[in-house]
Amino acid sequence: MQGISIALRKIFGGLRLTWPRLVLAAVLSAAVTAAAALIPVLRNTSFISITVTYEIWILFGIVIIMNSRSNLDSAFKCLVFFLISQPLIYLFQVPFSPLGWALIGYYRYWFAVTLLCFPMGYVGYWMKKGKWWGYLILLPMIALTAYSYLLYFSEFQFSMPRYILIVLFCAFAIILYPAGIFESKGIRVFGMAFGAAAVAVLTAVCILNPPVLSTEIAANGEEIVFDGSYSVSLADGSFGDVEIRYVSSLEDHVLHGDLRKAGDTVLTLISPDGEKTEYDIHIERSSVEISRKSRE
Repeated sequence: MQGISIALRKIFGGLRLTWPRLVLAAVLSAAVTAAAALIPVLRNTSFISITVTYEIWILFGIVIIMNSRSNLDSAFKCLVFFLISQPLIYLFQVPFSPLGWALIGYYRYWFAVTLLCFPMGYVGYWMKKGKWWGYLILLPMIALTAYSYLLYFSEFQFSMPRYILIVLFCAFAIILYPAGIFESKGIRVFGMAFGAAAVAVLTAVCILNPPVLSTEIAANGEEIVFDGSYSVSLADGSFGDVEIRYVSSLEDHVLHGDLRKAGDTVLTLISPDGEKTEYDIHIERSSVEISRKSRE
């Protein structure tokens, strides 16, 4: 435990954060983020989180704040770090993306968020004063990380063991940020206890409300042909439930699924005369792919 405490103290206040090092860190973080967005094997894994949610960038911001020398130094360094890193993420992707330069259009949202880094860096520096209200300054950053924990724990439940790394990162961040930021034992103990309680509550919420992908897998006449007289089932029932529904707005039938985990299984359609047709079905948290099962 003492070793962890020493490491946290080094990260949150023991680094020599010069401007050249800050710029280099911004470029490297942008390169890593762009790579995570481009490499297909990293999709639907913990590594994609840095491209879509805040928790890793919050860590970078806190490290900058805690290793700055004044409120203004903190504010300017936070602003410059994000002004460099965020547009570079898109620029690095342009040569490899089918969107080309149109990809830069997505930066507008992040530019607006980046402008907030100046006041956040200025105010955040007051955490170094060691007062109890410093934890109130930290609390919004913990709240955003807690939201990510809730999001990714749900993804982890659906896609085990994927997303476990980002789940653990968020949990440890929520609990350990106070231990690394504050010198007061009282603030550290309170912050860690509050963080641990928050993680426990969020975990319970996720477990009691397991994720379900409720979706239309296919409509009659698209990839497959069926009607209300057919029966349908999954080879592995642990993936969820499927049924044939009539949709009045379409005036036709659809295959509906309430799916509980990611992976591959086989969907079987049985016609009224007993003819079986099998389809490979690939399930992800937000999508389903179905194709006619190849004959071996």
